[in-house]
Amino acid sequence: MARIFVVANQKGGVGKTTTTVNLAAALARLGKRTLLVDLDPQGNATMGSGIDKRTLQRTVYHVLIGMCDVAEASRVSESGGYRVLPANRELAGAEVELVDFDERETRLKSALAAVDDQYDFVLIDCPPSLSLLTLNGFCAAHGVIIPMQCEYYALEGLSDLVNTIKKIHANFNTDLTLIGLLRVMFDPRMTLAQQVSAQLEQHFGDKVFKTIVPRNVRLAEAPSYGQPGVVFDPTSKGAKAYIQFGEELIERLSHLP
Repeated sequence: MARIFVVANQKGGVGKTTTTVNLAAALARLGKRTLLVDLDPQGNATMGSGIDKRTLQRTVYHVLIGMCDVAEASRVSESGGYRVLPANRELAGAEVELVDFDERETRLKSALAAVDDQYDFVLIDCPPSLSLLTLNGFCAAHGVIIPMQCEYYALEGLSDLVNTIKKIHANFNTDLTLIGLLRVMFDPRMTLAQQVSAQLEQHFGDKVFKTIVPRNVRLAEAPSYGQPGVVFDPTSKGAKAYIQFGEELIERLSHLP
């Protein structure tokens, strides 16, 4: 059975897509069958995986409205070694169209059920807003991974996101749990970053992953080459951190029922 995780944060620009793409590549390198689902109409995870969103005939949009299944729409990321259920601007229209569908918040969950035995991990990259697309991601997932920067505003948004997870758990998906918080774009030279990091460990305990992803220019450069940072420069500090994160995630899950 596939472990399905949504990578989410209601604040934009915190490294959600970078985390989803590089974690997918790291898990693939660790021998895990991985599917990345791009639920963001911007299609950044699709492009970052080396797939041209402008030439796609079938995307996650077609899956959500029932025109095709996951197997038909998914593509191989040649650089990353995982499969991608891609997205492009068409997905923005799904927001409006899904309103008229029955069980509109569980369309993705139903679609993924058909390929459950084909993958070890499914990672869902969500848009920053809490939209019907994001709700589909949350309803399909077993757990939430929250990438966050160690800065003041990030703490503000974190409490909102935790409350959102609780509401979705209560009303839509009782399987949904917080898997953990991943500290990203971390600059150890900043006193504030150290303070916020310590606060996170104090409040969330073992829900905070031990791995810390440093601010790293090679991770930022990789998408322009259509490659995950883990592949673009495996020797960079950022790439090594995401491989370590993949190992830590697998280890953490081995202790869960």
